Amino acid sequence: MKQGLFITIVMVVAFAIALVVFQFLPDYIKAGGILVPILIMMILMLLTFIIERLFALNKAKGKGSLTAFYRKVQQEIKAGNIDAAISACDKQRGTSASVLRAGLEKYKLLKASGSHLSAKETMDEMQHSIEESMMLEVPLLERNLVGISTLASIGVLVGLLGTTLGMIKAFKALAKSGAPDAIALSLGISEALINTAGGLITAILGIVAFNYFSTRIDNFTYMIDEATYSMVTTLSEKEIK
Repeated sequence: MKQGLFITIVMVVAFAIALVVFQFLPDYIKAGGILVPILIMMILMLLTFIIERLFALNKAKGKGSLTAFYRKVQQEIKAGNIDAAISACDKQRGTSASVLRAGLEKYKLLKASGSHLSAKETMDEMQHSIEESMMLEVPLLERNLVGISTLASIGVLVGLLGTTLGMIKAFKALAKSGAPDAIALSLGISEALINTAGGLITAILGIVAFNYFSTRIDNFTYMIDEATYSMVTTLSEKEIK
């Protein structure tokens, strides 16, 4: 499914659910006004993106332990069993396996073609294939992170807008001649505070999720870089020998 279509579907479904949820909320939360369903929609979208990223990143790790997989591939390479290393990548699957497999496939192709490239040129070609694979895989890991960051930022602004509208109503009640309208005043303040709370919840959830996934992706890509570096170094040493 295309990313734009996915986000559109999530937005429409989240807004529909938000309108239903709004009908069953306590009256003091409904007093927040028309922006409350929008804040609920944004929170639901955030939760959807978070769940989607959790599944996606777990899938990107592959089937088994990454540490055991890296060790297996390294052992096969040292033993000169390139086909066995590629087979291990096929069994593992996931982002790491795809990147390592791209490098191993390139190395195998160069060797099978009987090219007269030097060891350095062979490693450069292999490294180029690894970098191309990384350029394809990393954006998949970072998908929806922009959406999470955007929702966190917009949540604050929507909450601030609701706060402003509520305070306008409150000051309007105070501006009446004679005794202030206590009910209108309390409703205005209530609307301001409810929207403030909704905006803060959205922002906090979004910022925490964005930082968590960013750190996890950075650690994941670092492990891949370490594994590919070890693989290239081992093959380079075998080429020199």
